[in-house]
Amino acid sequence: MQNNSYMGILKNNLWHNNAIFIQILGICSTLAVTNNLINTSIMTIGVVLVMGFTNLTVSALKSFMPRKVRMIVQTLIISFYVIIVDIILRAYIPDVSRALGPYVGLIITNCIIMGRAEAFAQSNKPLISFWDGITSGTGYMLVLLAIAFFRELLGFGTLFGFKILPESFTSWTIMVMPPSAFFMLAIFIWIAKSIMVKGENK
Repeated sequence: MQNNSYMGILKNNLWHNNAIFIQILGICSTLAVTNNLINTSIMTIGVVLVMGFTNLTVSALKSFMPRKVRMIVQTLIISFYVIIVDIILRAYIPDVSRALGPYVGLIITNCIIMGRAEAFAQSNKPLISFWDGITSGTGYMLVLLAIAFFRELLGFGTLFGFKILPESFTSWTIMVMPPSAFFMLAIFIWIAKSIMVKGENK
């Protein structure tokens, strides 16, 4: 579904072409950080910003990039913004920075960012490319936050570190273990695909 209006891009990136539901991209961070809403929020906000500004920069510089090395240049642009995010986290939220560890640096390898830079920013104007990056990142963020919500709630009985469930609640140990991220992701994809199929059949 292609619609290059601002609203069309928003709907497409949040739902119809969601990077996780449809393309099954960027799932390494699903495994890594989604047992804690605070870490997930900060990690995904970083991805949103990196994706938006990468698209903006790639679009603005595309006419200066030699075709043979454009992907290398795109990787350098992504690395630049990831380093900025990492420096800000280390300076202002050191505890979260330590908790996320190497995963912030791994934003560089997130194929969603490279994919949007290559598929959209490379052939569109800077402002709408920025919007595409921000909305693609937001669609990615919302899915990971939904997964983190259930993993933290059922695994620790907390949300954003605050106790929600009573002391009598028995925590589901599996929800804080890496395999649960894939189980939750599979459930979310199944639900989303079912809704999409029903919508198409109407």
